[in-house]
Amino acid sequence: MQEELFQTNPVTKYASFSHPDLINRCTVMEEEMARLVRENYQLRKVELTDSQIKLMLEEQLGELQHAQFGASSEKYKKSDKPKPEPKDPKPRVKKPSERYPNVPVREVRIDTNPTPNCGCCGQVMSDSGMTEDSEQLTVIPKKYEIIRQQRVKYCCDNCHGDLQTAKTPPRIVEGSTYSDEMILDVALSKYCDLIPIERYVAMAGRSGIMDIPPQSLIGCTHYLADFFVTVYLRLKSGVLGSRVLLADETPHRMLEGSEKKSWYLWGFSTADVCYFEIHDTRSGDVVSEILKYSKCEVLLTDVYSGYGRSVRECNPKRKAMGLPEIKNGHCNAHSRRYLFKARVSYKEAFWYLDQYVEIYRLNELAKGKPAEEVLQIRGEMRPYFEAMRDRAIQDLEKTPEKGKLAKALKYFLENYEGLTLFLTDPEVPIDNNGQERLLRSPVVGRKTWYGTHSERGAKTAAVLFSIVESCKLNDVNPREYFPHAVAQILAKQEPITPAEFKAHREAPS
Repeated sequence: MQEELFQTNPVTKYASFSHPDLINRCTVMEEEMARLVRENYQLRKVELTDSQIKLMLEEQLGELQHAQFGASSEKYKKSDKPKPEPKDPKPRVKKPSERYPNVPVREVRIDTNPTPNCGCCGQVMSDSGMTEDSEQLTVIPKKYEIIRQQRVKYCCDNCHGDLQTAKTPPRIVEGSTYSDEMILDVALSKYCDLIPIERYVAMAGRSGIMDIPPQSLIGCTHYLADFFVTVYLRLKSGVLGSRVLLADETPHRMLEGSEKKSWYLWGFSTADVCYFEIHDTRSGDVVSEILKYSKCEVLLTDVYSGYGRSVRECNPKRKAMGLPEIKNGHCNAHSRRYLFKARVSYKEAFWYLDQYVEIYRLNELAKGKPAEEVLQIRGEMRPYFEAMRDRAIQDLEKTPEKGKLAKALKYFLENYEGLTLFLTDPEVPIDNNGQERLLRSPVVGRKTWYGTHSERGAKTAAVLFSIVESCKLNDVNPREYFPHAVAQILAKQEPITPAEFKAHREAPS
């Protein structure tokens, strides 16, 4: 019977079970889960009472039920929130030429052949000079061409003693069979659009360009990363020079080429710069190297111990060098997330979520305001935090120690100073969501191409993701920025960063 319980059954099979059969299966399942939980904690040398085990099982079953049938979003609305006001009538749908004014318009004249006859008198009709116009957005499929360069050779008509050939224009990879445009398209398809190289090759094959060697295209991305190392180092300088720094990390799998398979992509960001480093460790030493000589005064992260240790180790050294000490700011989104998970089993969590609704409402009002107004609005958040702190102290005394609510309340109370640091500093965000969003593309990419095959590939990912995500952070189209930066580097100029590109683009002519 127990062996059958843990076999995966199609949903339609449960419809054939009788009510007593379902009760019997659930009873045996809960008894088996309780035994496993008890044995697990006994191995950890932790004694649990039957009531604690029952509570933990109810939480786990609630989590499983929510994961299976509940919404994946963490959106939450207060129950007493007023209904939104009715929206204005739906506006007129814009024509494609109005919606995309920068797209060229090609006019196609449509006539009738032969010319129609009048429906009233039967005579042949003539062109009235009027037209009925409609618009439709179309696409021209990607077009591949082969560029055959013909470099002119010059000879001397006088002595015939010299022969000179026109110089080759500078390129990203000298002598490559791929043009600069092709190299950029391959790299941005992977690191901006998250298309694996093998899929890019397959797409090219469907357009008639068969059997492009994937390894040669991967090599092109490595050369491009080396080509853009100046921009990459300038992004690092931007991070080191920032007063407020956001940081987070995510696993990165090394498929081959290294003894360690588990690497980590470390992300550091400011308001307009994103910078990634990739290492074969999750040690806080990575953060220490960034913080040691930086101008950072506030490091906003989750509560991973590596960040706290780095700050503790760096502060004495920074103090000796005359640099300001670093404060740890913590992410309110993480605190709210623990409470959101606890709401499945604990109704008390809803009160705390309601407080966070008001806090984030005020945070929206503060966006884009001057520093003085930001501090004034954030001052209105403090009563909510203090009320949560006072109630959390009381609720923690009567909340089961091993429950999810207790975990959420401990997280809030133990990190209260870091969670409320942003109230007194207008430059510090309320949470670390900005940095987490910058990690989204690397995470999706990791799931798409599973990892990297060499240390060089990992470093290439760090360089190109840094530049691409910095473009997105500044609302800059990477396919506009990269050709511009390439032209600057080839002209022996210092390339501008995505933030500078944005400022240059928006500057009045």
